[in-house]
Amino acid sequence: MSDEIQLTLPAQEDFHHIAHLVVGGLGARHDLTYEQLEDLQLAVEALLGCRDDAGEISVHVTVVPGTVNATIGPFAPHALAALARDDETLGLRRVLETVADDFDVAEHDGSAWVELRKATAG
Repeated sequence: MSDEIQLTLPAQEDFHHIAHLVVGGLGARHDLTYEQLEDLQLAVEALLGCRDDAGEISVHVTVVPGTVNATIGPFAPHALAALARDDETLGLRRVLETVADDFDVAEHDGSAWVELRKATAG
């Protein structure tokens, strides 16, 4: 069984908890383990934290057997500069490398979007 959710919300920090609820509900529906769900929510929060402005941000999550895919954006290219740095600090790159199995930055319509993949048990 696959499932897909597209959520667009204000980028302000006050609305980030809505994304947590939606991702949590989707994870519960697909019996993600606590660790898998916590990793996914941490990745989403780290990326949402790159935006706190009057615009909108989208979170698109697809769950297929064995994998959760998430695409989050749009971001100004400079907002994701921390992903280009390969250093030892506990920054965005290190967080995503720890909690996601794979991530990429893709360009869509002139904006940067982060695509995450997380393996699941089922």
